[in-house]
Amino acid sequence: MRKYYYIFRSEVMSSLKYVFNIFINFIVYFLLIFVFLCLWQYMYSDPTQLINGYSMHQMMWYLIVTETLYSVVSGRKYCKKLSEDVKGGSIAYNLNKPYSYIEYCLFSHLGEISIKGIIYLVCSFLIGLIFIGEVPQISILSIIPILLTFIMSLFISTTILMGIGLLSFFIEDSSPFYWMYSKIILVFGTIFPIEFFPKIIQPFIKFSPIYAISYGPANLFVDFKWEKFLLVIFTQIIYFIISYLIVTLIYRKGVRRLNVNGS
Repeated sequence: MRKYYYIFRSEVMSSLKYVFNIFINFIVYFLLIFVFLCLWQYMYSDPTQLINGYSMHQMMWYLIVTETLYSVVSGRKYCKKLSEDVKGGSIAYNLNKPYSYIEYCLFSHLGEISIKGIIYLVCSFLIGLIFIGEVPQISILSIIPILLTFIMSLFISTTILMGIGLLSFFIEDSSPFYWMYSKIILVFGTIFPIEFFPKIIQPFIKFSPIYAISYGPANLFVDFKWEKFLLVIFTQIIYFIISYLIVTLIYRKGVRRLNVNGS
């Protein structure tokens, strides 16, 4: 496990060199958040009004949390990198390394986005304080469980994106799959909570990765309850295990195909 810690740490140190770029990219994120915050302020004619169980402040904080988790992952860049590793053949150099390629990709990417995640989290919280003012009622004891669900969300997102990138073993271009995945997460898990969708599709969303990646952590932040935390973290563990096993299967089949083709 120590070798993956060093991989993680080296990526963290490397990302520190590009802190300025992170802040530049945050400007685009800020503009997006600003537009949606203005939209929700317009939709809530009365700040005390409840829409599908959410107050205006809860809805705006929900949006900030989900957009932060969505933006930090850098999914397009990550999928493209993995796809190029497969198509360019550089993945073959990792086959005889003294570490698992899957764990290497996982901890490498988490290290790469860790500084970005901290910056986005702090800046997003400041934006919330400025525009919303009211902070969700969160006790000191609940901060660690909430942060744990945020971290697990990034683990699951990274693993799923890894699987999409490794599909390049079998298809020429995996970017359409990323496009579909990102839009599903954006529409069903970021902009609106599950309660805003028709009741007929709500169960499907709740049993999808959207619950573990976006809805669960954000809903926990705006309305923390310990029983809700246990449900969210249990769901996240299940989805991480499932996504990890699927990625392992894709990788092993892809490497076997690589060896058969003589590459």
